[in-house]
Amino acid sequence: MSTEENKAIARKFLEEIINKGNFDYADEVYDENVIAHTPYGDIKGKEGLKQFNMLSKAFPDIHMTIEDQIAEGDKVVNRFTFTGTQKGEFMGIAPTGKSFKFTGINIQKIVNGKFMEGWSTMDIFSLYQQLGAISIPGKK
Repeated sequence: MSTEENKAIARKFLEEIINKGNFDYADEVYDENVIAHTPYGDIKGKEGLKQFNMLSKAFPDIHMTIEDQIAEGDKVVNRFTFTGTQKGEFMGIAPTGKSFKFTGINIQKIVNGKFMEGWSTMDIFSLYQQLGAISIPGKK
């Protein structure tokens, strides 16, 4: 597939899975042996990656905006912004009703239209700070 086709697949994936919460779409685009390297550890297989539905439960209005997208060969890089409001429990943090905005970068390896592997880095520290789960000494 061309880099433009891979970019379109990556954009549709993020729109369907993250923004619309259509986790059934994962069956269409994940390779059976997919692996994602995330800030919370490695997640393997289609069923494992469907765990991301915890995001839509904790943050029902979660939205990911791709700020920049670059592709070369079988890899697509996205610089993105996440926004949302915490309405449910997230990683042991009770619902706060607080809104957040943080950034990240992911790299997705796409082969024959299927996600094979991904690497993500996100400003999780900023998310936890905005939810009130952690604070910076001397800063209110």
